[in-house]
Amino acid sequence: MKYSPVALESTVITHGLPRPENLEIAKAMADAVREGGGKPRMIAILNGAVRVGLSDEDVEELAATENVRKCSLRDLPIIRTTGEHGGTTVSATLHLAVRSGIQVFATGGIGGVHRGNNGDVSADLPALASIPGTVVCAGPKSILDVEKTRERLETDGVTVLGWQTEEFPAFYSRESGLSVDQRVDSAEEVAHMILARDMLRMRSAIMVTVPCPESVAIPHEEMEAYITEAQAEAVRTHVTGKELTPFLLNRLAERTEGRSLAANRALLLNNARVAAEISCALNEMST
Repeated sequence: MKYSPVALESTVITHGLPRPENLEIAKAMADAVREGGGKPRMIAILNGAVRVGLSDEDVEELAATENVRKCSLRDLPIIRTTGEHGGTTVSATLHLAVRSGIQVFATGGIGGVHRGNNGDVSADLPALASIPGTVVCAGPKSILDVEKTRERLETDGVTVLGWQTEEFPAFYSRESGLSVDQRVDSAEEVAHMILARDMLRMRSAIMVTVPCPESVAIPHEEMEAYITEAQAEAVRTHVTGKELTPFLLNRLAERTEGRSLAANRALLLNNARVAAEISCALNEMST
């Protein structure tokens, strides 16, 4: 390869931050990849066709389109047939990236095991267990059950690395009280592990967890209190299903006076930079 591609998921544009900021953050992530020496490849579905590498016009179209389908791995055959626009989640982006020869993928946070006893588990987890890519993230989204998600990753054989940390980050928070499998301090260390995984013909992903930048991170105990309050309100007002996640995120933004949004933006850009470093190091070792 003459360049170092980094995949980016299009739910950042379609289902991420409040809509006015979606386009801005998508372009900023792409710029962060370029600054790190990589080449951004935003992945989406446009009119039913898989697109690996959106143009500026494509990104603007997605940001302006209402009711873009949130496309998980299971939705790919459906949206291919219906001809809709789709923003790809972690599971769909990971599949399409690896299928296209792109090894490294930057996102905000992964889905995981939901809180409570309803058995709700994100499709991201089985995808990570069965698709040999590399996902750079800030851990699971904080509104999930972080401890059970960490246990599930271990059970499924997903290698969890901590970028310059020994602690498993929890999205907005740099700490969770949980450990990673191995601390890594450089992109070269990660690249060596990717090559070792491939040599061993393992089929699971490597997950590189990058703590939220310290300047905007929210302490874990403080964030837990906000999440508990927001979830209690959701129960009282009977908010469930697809409406629950946006409801919780909106309440967290209100309770933190916008700090959760600032942390979200910062960690997305930080993850993009780290992913570019890893992709460049892998490219150097592979040529």
